Amino acid sequence: MSAHELTIWSMALGAIAAMALARIADLIVRPSLAQVQGIAYHVTVFLLVLILSGVAGQVWPRLDPMLLRGAQVLAGPFCVGLSNFWIRGWLNAAQRDLVMALTLRISAVLLPLAGAACLALPQAQQIPAAGGVSLFGGILTLWLTVRAWTMGDRLAPVMAAGCLLTLPALAGLHAIAMGEPDLGAAAQAALALCATLSNGFTGFVLWRRDRHEWRARREDSVASRLDPVTKLSSGGSLVRKLVNAQRRRGRTRRDGAVLAILAFDVDRIAAQAGSAAVNEMFICMASRIQRQVGVINPVGRYYERCFVSLVETIQSPAWLRTLGLRVATSLRRPIEVMGPSGERMQITADIGVGVVHLSRSAENVEDILDDAQRLAQAARSMRSRAAILDPASGEVVPVEQANLGPRRRAHAHLVPHAI
Repeated sequence: MSAHELTIWSMALGAIAAMALARIADLIVRPSLAQVQGIAYHVTVFLLVLILSGVAGQVWPRLDPMLLRGAQVLAGPFCVGLSNFWIRGWLNAAQRDLVMALTLRISAVLLPLAGAACLALPQAQQIPAAGGVSLFGGILTLWLTVRAWTMGDRLAPVMAAGCLLTLPALAGLHAIAMGEPDLGAAAQAALALCATLSNGFTGFVLWRRDRHEWRARREDSVASRLDPVTKLSSGGSLVRKLVNAQRRRGRTRRDGAVLAILAFDVDRIAAQAGSAAVNEMFICMASRIQRQVGVINPVGRYYERCFVSLVETIQSPAWLRTLGLRVATSLRRPIEVMGPSGERMQITADIGVGVVHLSRSAENVEDILDDAQRLAQAARSMRSRAAILDPASGEVVPVEQANLGPRRRAHAHLVPHAI
């Protein structure tokens, strides 16, 4: 390795390490499991580049050559496999799409095993085979992030760009590890740039989604400091999102759901605790709904006492049973607000949840919203406070009694809620 090449890859490693240090600083301020996973991702990429670029051999010249070669064979498949495991949670794949969830889970297991199997090949074939395994995993991840993009994930395009840049970086790093003589300093600079930008794009969207999750959790405890108008989508904005989602669903043919949540007896709460406490209650309700449906699904106030949430993709109609019960149970928990005399007091919202199953056929948005509100009104008289239209009888029934079919066996214990 020449001095120019060592400088190039050292600069790339420095940029990757800077991203990891930034996430560590953020972890100190906002500790969470997602932050730890983000740091682990940057550390994994750092080690991948360190081993395959040849910098490790320059820094530790006495390193056992056999040990270094084994690390070069395993680095790519293990890095891509771990990335697929973490991206599965980032995409909320267990809720949104069975194909996405199973593919990412299986690849997260098989890619490292395939990398280990490459060690059984003749020495000259080990690194090329590991490179092929890594590129296959990278292409698979790129396809799934593009799939999430078509399902309406707003951060998936940036993640897809990061995955696309990963492919030339992986190919070039394995070529360097094989001792490819035609890669000069200029080509290696381009590869180092791809590796750095890929790490930066991916790290950015990991941080953004973790930030969204943190805000959704935080709004419940600091609701008294939030503006109920600016923190929620307007009725018109929700309708536009529904229209756009219906267009996407016309292409993807996915099942989804719309939830309407009505708050009853608001005048009683206003007389008891004051109008400011009512606003505080609405903000807390919006936060709880967002945490149950997940930050990837929009939540807004359709009008003063009606919230609407769009869950664009679900695995099966049976998910709606658990989703409706979770939202209703969460909203019926006591809410702490500021009373008229400045003291903290607890109130309980009188709510009804209407769940409309968005089937694979096209439906009018206005009719969907009307049906959801009608179901929410009917849910007030039900014990669970969650109602749905039974597909078998056509009657409005409590969501727990609806004939929605069996759960997916592979993920029967999972429900769509915030990570």
